[in-house]
Amino acid sequence: MDLITVPARLMIVSDLDHTMVDHHDPENMSLLRFNALWESNYRHDSLLVFSTGRSPTLYKQLRQEKPMLTPDITIMSVGTEITYGNSMLPDDGWVEFLNLKWDRSIVTEETSKFSELTLQAETEQRPHKVSFYVDKTKAQTVMNELSDCLKKRGLDVKIIYSGGMDLDILPQGAGKGQALAYLLKKFKTEGKPPTNTLVCGDSGNDAELFSIPDVYGVMVSNAQEELLLWHAENAKGNPNIIHAKERCAAGIIEAIGHFNLGTNISPRDVADFMECKLENANPGHEVVKFYLFYERWRRGEIDNCETYLASLKASCDPSATFVFPSGVEKTLHECIHRMKGCHGDQKGKHFHVWVDLVLSTPVGSNTWLVNFDKWELSGESFFFINIFLFLGSSASDGYVWVNVQQKWLEGFEKKDDSTLFF
Repeated sequence: MDLITVPARLMIVSDLDHTMVDHHDPENMSLLRFNALWESNYRHDSLLVFSTGRSPTLYKQLRQEKPMLTPDITIMSVGTEITYGNSMLPDDGWVEFLNLKWDRSIVTEETSKFSELTLQAETEQRPHKVSFYVDKTKAQTVMNELSDCLKKRGLDVKIIYSGGMDLDILPQGAGKGQALAYLLKKFKTEGKPPTNTLVCGDSGNDAELFSIPDVYGVMVSNAQEELLLWHAENAKGNPNIIHAKERCAAGIIEAIGHFNLGTNISPRDVADFMECKLENANPGHEVVKFYLFYERWRRGEIDNCETYLASLKASCDPSATFVFPSGVEKTLHECIHRMKGCHGDQKGKHFHVWVDLVLSTPVGSNTWLVNFDKWELSGESFFFINIFLFLGSSASDGYVWVNVQQKWLEGFEKKDDSTLFF
């Protein structure tokens, strides 16, 4: 595992459904605000961890439905699976640890004796997780009786009830909290423990995250009763855990500011992109700022003003080039000039643009090679995905764009790229 070479400035460990992702926000604005904040200010020196009860199948499905970033680490199936990076490389050490005192066949045998339990979909049954639905009024009784049965069979298991209906049976050493503890120990052994860790959740299966020592925690404003009750009984006097005033990802942004973990002003919260500046600028912020301007320009949310376009041209080297996926090459000044014709063409439509995995590599004293994915949502589906390679060099007033190259990501190839702008 070689995610970063130095201790992360901030590690955010967040649940997904109803925490990072707000299913009652059709425009996904709180999530998009977080995305812009993370890629512009944190991606280069921090770690993003998604900790979800979803199986890999349902996790990938959610990523196809919502504008989610790619996390550095993914904890799935209620803490029973840990994977790394976009390729989702599994942690074999975690698998070996969970195999202790676990026999899935015994769990399925004993649970079959409880008529109150309804087996969840096959996709949710994992090597170290057996999942059911159970009526809220019967949950506690079933959990107590089932725990006794499995203990008599020699198993050391954990039974977690969440969401008012989900019951998961895991090895005792599993769970969101234990998975996080395992990661923190691993980072410490490697000599790079995160400077600060913020855990974020909304339901009962997130409670373990808040039990880990020396972490900050935020229960989003829409947190369920089961988590609030746990907090009242176990952590009410802990000043490092707050109940946010904001929902979902907006609550996470609120917590970053509350605990002074870094800036919590998302570029999307700045009305004028000309004023969207950082004291310590980085290439990621430059990329986020440009594509936020591009989105607002096409949505007609900013004036069709020559001053804006002139500012963009001023940030480009006079000989700067833009290479399309087909290999067609144009100057950046030509591409910016073409933008005049698309001002407001997405006004009133479901159109958003965001960037992911913005990573920069110094290739000279004042020059960077920046690699990132750009997503564009038009209507109800993701329109296309591109990888951009952009070479930028610093100037007295910011960055100068020198070269941009596009290529289609696998599965999103298009024959005609003549309608592309950026």
